[in-house]
Amino acid sequence: MGSRDYLFKVLVVGDAAVGKTSLVQRYCQDSFSRHYKSTVGGQERFTSMTRLYYRDASACVIMFDVTNATTFSNCQKWKQDLDCKLTLPSGEPVPCLLLANKSDLSPWAMTRDQIDRFSKENGFTGWTETSVKENKNVNEAMSLFPRVLIEQMMANTREGNTSLSTQGDYINLQTLSSPGWSCC
Repeated sequence: MGSRDYLFKVLVVGDAAVGKTSLVQRYCQDSFSRHYKSTVGGQERFTSMTRLYYRDASACVIMFDVTNATTFSNCQKWKQDLDCKLTLPSGEPVPCLLLANKSDLSPWAMTRDQIDRFSKENGFTGWTETSVKENKNVNEAMSLFPRVLIEQMMANTREGNTSLSTQGDYINLQTLSSPGWSCC
């Protein structure tokens, strides 16, 4: 029997200036610039377009800036908006990971315990931290976050199973192994 390819759409959303474009730029081209123009997906004035943007997505990453409490609390709005506008074919919420960016900066506006509790209370699959500027956990997050999500999506596809293997816990990207895993 031949192998089968799957194509999954994974969203990256969050408030303006949390590092979404920088994350993609760093991962795809291994470059970082302090000068990005705002992109459509992260601007509140474009929220009426989110239903189209979300359509057919299988997973989501919601980002925030660890030095900005507002971007952190707004993750709840992003998650609620996502859950209201998009579900899996089974009716369950789309797997969603929380990404704490700018971890190289201090002071943090929240504690890791607060992030952990927030992640669990709001139905995230899990969370971890990155520093796009310092290239900390970027490749690991982009390679292993999809791995966690795809394993869940594939389990849902194969078994009709919708229970998540984690419940909002911190995901230590350094301890996850990826034998046989490939992306893109």
